[in-house]
Amino acid sequence: MTGSRRIAAFAGVAACAVALDQVSKAWAREALAGGSVPFIPGVLDFSLIMNTGAAFSIGSGSTWVFVVLAVAICLGLAIWVAREREMPVSLVCALGAVAGGGLGNLVDRVVAGRVTDFFCTTFIDFPVFNVADIFVTCGVVIAFVLAWRWDAAREAEDDAGAANTGPNAENARKEN
Repeated sequence: MTGSRRIAAFAGVAACAVALDQVSKAWAREALAGGSVPFIPGVLDFSLIMNTGAAFSIGSGSTWVFVVLAVAICLGLAIWVAREREMPVSLVCALGAVAGGGLGNLVDRVVAGRVTDFFCTTFIDFPVFNVADIFVTCGVVIAFVLAWRWDAAREAEDDAGAANTGPNAENARKEN
């Protein structure tokens, strides 16, 4: 896959993530202004929370820190995708999901100074979250697994290539 196609796939997944996130947040701000709505009884409610921090409201009021961090991570991911010629498409897409989730929350922080959260678990005490958070979390987990598998495959190729060259390979050819 060429660099421009990798970037296009990365940007396309990121754009879809941002769009889904922003549409869901617009719905939440409109539909949940009156209070909490049960979605899956005993498991998940929709409850509108405007968050100025990160998970568990860590860093409340530090919007600029989160803006800088999101921009740096998204740029870093884009540069990695552009430069890594052999990166699998699945990993490109997972990284696009991470970037898209980060950008979805970035839009909220820049436009409103806070993030719209609305998924509220009722079976455990857990931070209220949004679609962007889902993209970031799932994207990171999937990207980690894919990068690990990709790295292992590259190491196996390198080991196989090393076995077919060098002094040991010459001795093996002489024996046959």
